[in-house]
Amino acid sequence: QVHLVESGGGLVQAGGSLILSCVVSRSIFSFNAMGWYRQAPGKQRELVAQITIGGIRIYTDSVKGRFTISRDSDKNTVYLQMNSLKPEDTAVYFCNAPSPIDRTDYWGHGTQVTVSS
Repeated sequence: QVHLVESGGGLVQAGGSLILSCVVSRSIFSFNAMGWYRQAPGKQRELVAQITIGGIRIYTDSVKGRFTISRDSDKNTVYLQMNSLKPEDTAVYFCNAPSPIDRTDYWGHGTQVTVSS
């Protein structure tokens, strides 16, 4: 069983920054990619950022230039640096790890990010 544990969420004013962390109980290179998703109240869960096993990073348009996804393989941890936060970034942020070994999509329990105007 794989566990993903997110941390780093909280309440921040618009224009502020937060760093989210996702610690994985298995090597992050055992997954095709590592991603951050978010879900706001009444909305569908959406992909925010993803980093592939080869290091390719993709971002949803609304966060390009503001968010950065990175990883530390020694710590089995993936990060999401969020700058210039906006109220519309308010959501629960989830870490995701699709595993080709288990043919399973693993998810963390999420961490709440609230941006006040």
